[in-house]
Amino acid sequence: MKEKFCITGDKGMEKLLYVMFIERSKLYNKINKAMVIKHVEHIKKLDDSGKLVLCGPLKGYPGVAAMIILKTDSYEEAEEMCKSEPFVAEGYATYKLCTLRVGDRDNNYLL
Repeated sequence: MKEKFCITGDKGMEKLLYVMFIERSKLYNKINKAMVIKHVEHIKKLDDSGKLVLCGPLKGYPGVAAMIILKTDSYEEAEEMCKSEPFVAEGYATYKLCTLRVGDRDNNYLL
């Protein structure tokens, strides 16, 4: 899937974002402050590179710790970012990655 994200609303280009759900593994409760700092540094790098749209912890979804919304050029690029998330890379969490088709005023909310 090599579709491009188009923030400008150009006709003919589908707007896509990638949603990472961070899911708790059996080790999740063993996360320490050093691991949280690594996670935050990862988030800062995503933000500094313009790849982070939104992130935060989720409440009320058992097993799911957080969500990160990414703006990348491809699903594969988003997947590499998910794999490099410290919680995932060090075995404290797994992830699910979903493609979000953006509906907005520019594309008449996908009508």
